[in-house]
Amino acid sequence: MAVIDNPALRAFLSKLRGELVLAQVLVRRRGARFELRHADDRSRKSSSLKVTRIDQLRRLAQSTARGAFRPLKSAPNLRAGWKCLVRSAPDLETALNHLYPGALADWHAAQSPKPPITHYREFTNRQTGMYRITQKLSNAQAAEVIRACCGHRFCLKRRYWTVEGLEPDSAAGKSLIPCLEPCAVLLEFARKTMRIEQEVRTRLALAPSELRSVVAALQRVLAQPDSEVQEADMNAPLNPRRIQRLLQALQQRAQSQRESESDSS
Repeated sequence: MAVIDNPALRAFLSKLRGELVLAQVLVRRRGARFELRHADDRSRKSSSLKVTRIDQLRRLAQSTARGAFRPLKSAPNLRAGWKCLVRSAPDLETALNHLYPGALADWHAAQSPKPPITHYREFTNRQTGMYRITQKLSNAQAAEVIRACCGHRFCLKRRYWTVEGLEPDSAAGKSLIPCLEPCAVLLEFARKTMRIEQEVRTRLALAPSELRSVVAALQRVLAQPDSEVQEADMNAPLNPRRIQRLLQALQQRAQSQRESESDSS
């Protein structure tokens, strides 16, 4: 194997003994070579998987199995059914960067004593123009946005950055890929959320049973999302992140009602 000058790649290879899962990609060492496939295809016969060249991986990562555009490459909706045979360590880095841009560099940076983390306030305080409004979210509101936007349902990166009152992600349910600063999807979601917060509120009185029905309906929508809604279209009422944030708020209200009923009984 050729000498590897890239410290991030060298560190990654030292961690890669037999095989390793990076988000949804299973990387297997084959001597000096490597095989990549979707982690869900771990047990499938190699002959049943479509051979995909390194230069085809970027296109593969652009869309879901249904053909929808993937604005967030760390989303847990990478297509399965393929394999990629990689001849060298530098080619492995190229392949992984096609699937998860910058993942190895960020992973290596996160191992340093002082990772280059940019927290929510620092990130939004430097925004101008249409995104300056994201600075107006309170810490509690920003935490709601982050929980709704960055959960494992939508992103496999492990969030290192945060806002006051919210802990960084734990390793459980996330991947080896770190998230060192808010992304464009989070920023747009925060902007739309602040616009919603500025709207005139409508008071809606619901009985506890009715509230449970609404919560169940929203959970069904999240489980079976509308394929025509683009993931990054925050103006769409059925955007899954907007549904998730609303669901969180209603679940909190339902929990408060249950506690009130318990206290009064």
